[in-house]
Amino acid sequence: MPLTIHSANGSHRFTVEVAATFDQQETGLMFRRSVPANHGMIFPYDPPAVASFWMKNTLVPLDILFIGVDHRIAYIAHNAPPLSLDPISGHVPVTGVLELRGGRSAELGIKVGDRVSWHS
Repeated sequence: MPLTIHSANGSHRFTVEVAATFDQQETGLMFRRSVPANHGMIFPYDPPAVASFWMKNTLVPLDILFIGVDHRIAYIAHNAPPLSLDPISGHVPVTGVLELRGGRSAELGIKVGDRVSWHS
């Protein structure tokens, strides 16, 4: 599914997998050996909820973007370390959480406050 992040420096388009079911959300990007530059995974929340993630069985670093109810990025966990069991949360209700290849947010200048749009 297409997803776009609207930043001060332009729009950044991604192709994302949707983790819609409990099993898909539980597995996420675990066991992947790479994540392409303009790909990722979106975890939609309806109704919005405070979400917490970890990197168990995740072999590559990820940027984890927490998208608030206003569809703007509320928090970015940059380069979350592979295999870590430490919880990662944006500490606010979210409508989605986006996982991208580690470092991709910084490469593109994506920041807290940028608007995210996707259609499931």
